Amino acid sequence: MTATDRHRVCYLTKRFPRLSETFILDEILGLEANGVDLRLFAIADPHEATVQPDVSRVRSPVQYLHSGEGGGPVVRDSLRFVRGHASIALRHPVRWARTAARLLGPERSAAMARHFLEAGGMARDMQQVDGDHLHAAFAHGPASVAYYVHLLTGRPFSFAAHAKDLYLSSPEVLAAKVRAASFVLACSHSAAGELRRIATAHGASGADVVYAPHGVDVDRFRPIPLADAAVPGFGVGSHDGVQILAVGRLVPKKGYPTLITALADLSAAGVPFTCRIVGGGDLRDELLARLSAAGIADRVELCGSRTQLEIVEEYRRADVFVQASVVTEDGDRDGIPNSVLEAMSCGLAVVATDVAGIPEVVRDRETGLLAAPADPAALASALAAVAGDPGLRSRLGTAARAFVVDTFARSECVRLPSELLAGGGGTAAGSPSRAA
Repeated sequence: MTATDRHRVCYLTKRFPRLSETFILDEILGLEANGVDLRLFAIADPHEATVQPDVSRVRSPVQYLHSGEGGGPVVRDSLRFVRGHASIALRHPVRWARTAARLLGPERSAAMARHFLEAGGMARDMQQVDGDHLHAAFAHGPASVAYYVHLLTGRPFSFAAHAKDLYLSSPEVLAAKVRAASFVLACSHSAAGELRRIATAHGASGADVVYAPHGVDVDRFRPIPLADAAVPGFGVGSHDGVQILAVGRLVPKKGYPTLITALADLSAAGVPFTCRIVGGGDLRDELLARLSAAGIADRVELCGSRTQLEIVEEYRRADVFVQASVVTEDGDRDGIPNSVLEAMSCGLAVVATDVAGIPEVVRDRETGLLAAPADPAALASALAAVAGDPGLRSRLGTAARAFVVDTFARSECVRLPSELLAGGGGTAAGSPSRAA
């Protein structure tokens, strides 16, 4: 691609940098490494105390739509948004009026009005950096802002859909964004199917939904080096039994109550184990109380948040990885959790629940073991099977590593999004990666 052909892509995410959203950071780094001319934007700064070290490798500076400490609007932000809208209204009064009129429709909400207002600032920022294409990293807020920028200015946009942003969005609003987008990226076949179902149900059956998994850094997340294999505490079990690991935010869809009950069942059955749960979140106190009530607080440790480099060492010390995801009452669920792919890439035996995109990678009895969601007995049975059989753990872990290297290496997975974005949203028909 020559310099004159290159499109400048404005990449909009919700909050950056977020410790738990390594897939966003990795995608940004991958796009930049593949030569995409990227300008990074975020709706707000999360102001987290711990930041992934790889954030320092991002070449593009990040610009925030909201400059306030808590991510909310301040006077200068609102004035900037209004100036952006005034500029658009003066140049394209009919387009601006038609877009503003959508705020009066049946799907109107305070969030819709906020995203419309933010779009004025985003459109102004995009013009100032000579942006040609706007890509939103999530299907909810960022995609709504991008959608309104498109309606206000005519500039093309695309977005990605993952989990909560897809399953908790209004189908009507989501379908409108899918219909207007140049293309939509879905990180799992499950998500792609849901997007197509919603689009078809609302008159957008021809929407360009592209299967584009996140992938994993198979060089960083690799099995224990042979020199370390006999070192105590590195993935070989211990005098306390098999070492189980779970990685994920302490939120309802991760299914930690189910996991705790399953671990209590293991303990009652006399299975020796220890378990480490890595991740931060609002459920910490509740989970500590559950562990105490179940009588296994001495076997299970809530370790808090970790950087990606620290989590690599957690995988290497473990024997088994468990993902107890559930579908919550409001419909929220995981897509393909990055932690599952990371654990598989590290050669761990994985026990996971049959939710959303997880069975696409954890193939029962082939690359891991699957259990029914929200079923502690089934989860305990699967964990007991791998805990008591080192040969099974080895076979599943070896197969999991081979599968991820062959199918989900990040360097390969980022190629199609890079091609689509660098080409300004043009199609890549015929590419096998587009099938879902």
